[in-house]
Amino acid sequence: MMNPALRRILVRHETLLVVVLILEVLFFATQGRNFLTPDNLTNIIRHSVEIGLLALVMMPIILTGGIDLSVGSLLGLCAVTFGKLWRDAGWGWEWAALGTVVVGFVAGGGNALLITALRLPPLIVTLGTYSLFRGLAEALTRGVDAFTGFPEGFLFLGTGQWLGLPAQAWLFGLVAVGIGLWVHNTTFGRSFRAIGFAPEGARYAGVPVERRLALAYVLAGVVAALASITYTARFGTAKADAGTGYELAAITAVVLGGTSIFGGVGSVGGTLLGVAAIAVLTNGLSRLPATMSSASELSGVFTGVLLLLALGAGILPKAIAALRDRRSSAQTPAQPVP
Repeated sequence: MMNPALRRILVRHETLLVVVLILEVLFFATQGRNFLTPDNLTNIIRHSVEIGLLALVMMPIILTGGIDLSVGSLLGLCAVTFGKLWRDAGWGWEWAALGTVVVGFVAGGGNALLITALRLPPLIVTLGTYSLFRGLAEALTRGVDAFTGFPEGFLFLGTGQWLGLPAQAWLFGLVAVGIGLWVHNTTFGRSFRAIGFAPEGARYAGVPVERRLALAYVLAGVVAALASITYTARFGTAKADAGTGYELAAITAVVLGGTSIFGGVGSVGGTLLGVAAIAVLTNGLSRLPATMSSASELSGVFTGVLLLLALGAGILPKAIAALRDRRSSAQTPAQPVP
């Protein structure tokens, strides 16, 4: 009979995702062109940092039962802000980066204020700021302006390597470790699960729900600003359309990693695996030979299928258990009334 501890590990969502990731790597290593080369592995890491950063800060928000649809648009607004401060205001890139982080902080604080002080639904608030932030970015650039010609010291953040890894990977690792310790190893972070399970119950237990939620949305704004800096450094340009669709990719990675969209369940480790699975899939499809080129055009379809399978893996065992309970109840003879 299987050891109960081993059984729990094998049925964990993260274990299933590790298996999926291994299968992806094996398939693309045998079918793709130069997939396992050091240059391509570096490329996978480099191109997944921005979505990974957004996914990391999206996870605590979804853990509380919330959502933030504005992070991709905020990335674009922050990228444009950085370009304006550096080129038009004449700031050094270091000060421009600091100013960009302040903009992210203020934008995240605006989301937090509307959600916690006015008790508005996060979906409605961030859907509104999704359009607001993108509209501000378009207004600042008149829809056509782009910022280029950044100094080499800044571009190193997006294109250089340090100690054998892409420079931005160190920032990503620092954020991942920090959020992982915060969510899983502090009373503050663990309270997000209580909020996701039952907000009113958490309030009765003495958890300052509004303050916890506010910090999660402010952190999302700050990290979106950091992601805009690495994005601009990687591409060497800042435009209003930067980060388009990144909010959906981040949400997909979080849910794929096992975080319940209803809140209360999730982990940073699972989110990192979700980011890795999407990054490997997207890169691997682009490496397939010309005879299979149509597969690379269906990256979104494959990602959607992977997400649906992940959701099914989480829901199916509960559905089977519920069905088994109903059958056992139906088969139990009714007790005579005395």
